Amino acid sequence: MMMQDRLCSTSWRSVALVTAMSLMLSACALHWPWKRRPVPPPQPVQQLSIVADAAGPAATILQYWDRNALLLDLTGVGGEGGAIVTPIKALGWPIRLEFRVRPGSMARLEVLAAQRVIYAVPAHGEPVLLKLAPGAYRADTAQITLRWSAAEDSAH
Repeated sequence: MMMQDRLCSTSWRSVALVTAMSLMLSACALHWPWKRRPVPPPQPVQQLSIVADAAGPAATILQYWDRNALLLDLTGVGGEGGAIVTPIKALGWPIRLEFRVRPGSMARLEVLAAQRVIYAVPAHGEPVLLKLAPGAYRADTAQITLRWSAAEDSAH
């Protein structure tokens, strides 16, 4: 009888210990300290002054920082159009410029600064990031003209 009480007492302790450990582990499962939170979306900035080209309708071009490059989001524009980009005097030009375009919204993007750069935009797929070479504009460049067109061989 005594052996049975001892076994019963041991099994109750085991059950209590297993129950306590299960509760502790389930509580930890609710909040893992190493669980990564989703990356928040980037916040728009106003680093450059952007005005619509006189030939086309007004275009909304948002600006975001992508590390040390300023990203100009052209996913909201399409067809034929253009914009003139100038630095804000107190801030100057960023070190690098990038353009995000939506395939199918335009066929080509032309960038006129110290150099003329023409990007062909794919017709299908996910948004594309086009990086402007560092030598395409200089610190003393007065303005950068952007022109986009739906035709690959546009006279723009």
